[in-house]
This record gives sequence, C-alpha cells and structure tokens, in this order.
Amino acid sequence: MAENTQQPAGAAGAENTPVFAIEKIYVKDLSIEVPNAPQIFLAREAPQVNVQLRTEAKPIDQSNHEVKLTITVKAALPGDRTLFLVELTHAGIFRIQNVPESELELVLGIGCPNILFPYAREVVSDAVTRAGFQPVLLAPVNFEAIYQQSRQQAQAGGAANAPVQ
Repeated sequence: MAENTQQPAGAAGAENTPVFAIEKIYVKDLSIEVPNAPQIFLAREAPQVNVQLRTEAKPIDQSNHEVKLTITVKAALPGDRTLFLVELTHAGIFRIQNVPESELELVLGIGCPNILFPYAREVVSDAVTRAGFQPVLLAPVNFEAIYQQSRQQAQAGGAANAPVQ
C-alpha cells in the first residue's frame, strides 16, 4: 500500500502567505507647553496653527518593526506669541512577514502611518483640550503623497551628490 505524501492543496503556499498584524499601538512621547499662560487665555486674536508630520520605521527583529509618527502642532498669535506647542510621537509595533522587500517599504511608509494617524489625532486633540484650548482637529493626511515626495527628494539628493564624470 503506497503512502500519500502529498500536502493538501494550498498548504505549501501557507508558509509563504504575507502576514501583517498590529502587535501594539502606544504613545511613545508627549509634551505640551503653554509658555505664555495665564495671559494668553485673555487674547482674542485668531491663532495661526502650524502642523508638521514625520514618520520613521526601524526593525525590532526579523518580523517586527516599530513605526513612529511624530506630530508637532504650534499655535501662535501675531507677534509670535505662542498659545501652545504640542509634540507627540505615537508608535506601533507591527508584525510583518513574507512581504517582498520591494513592498515592505510601502507598508512601513504608508500603511502603518495610516493606522497610527487616527490615534495620534485623538491624543493631540485631547492634549490641547486639557491645556484649556479649543480642540485641534487634524485634517486627514495622504501618507502616500508624503511617501512619494520623500522618495523624489531622496532621489534628487542622491543625483545631486553623485560624482560628475
């Protein structure tokens, strides 16, 4: 009697199936400053709000990556009188396996920040409210456009630094 040593259909491909899982989402660093309190609470002018975003990804081990989304929000009145300054680094640990190297950068640069952003948006709004101001509602962000722009800048910078022949 012959033994059937064939694997069930799809079993061989299962070990190469891409895996993406959120292991943990957390606030890595948060600070809020209200340097001109209490006088600033009496001001009636409309503030100018400046928002800056930055992402960073680094491997933890073979299958886990930490992705950080840093958001800086500064609200100032005319004459550079600061209402508040919020700096937040929101991070996540993501388990990513069997993803081609060419696509891993896209997942880390676009997919993971898209997951982190709503959490970070809520923390910023809550921090500003707790500091005594109206909530700051950050507009949705197109991380794909930011990623493409950073790639273009990196390529332009690399071409500018290349030796001339």
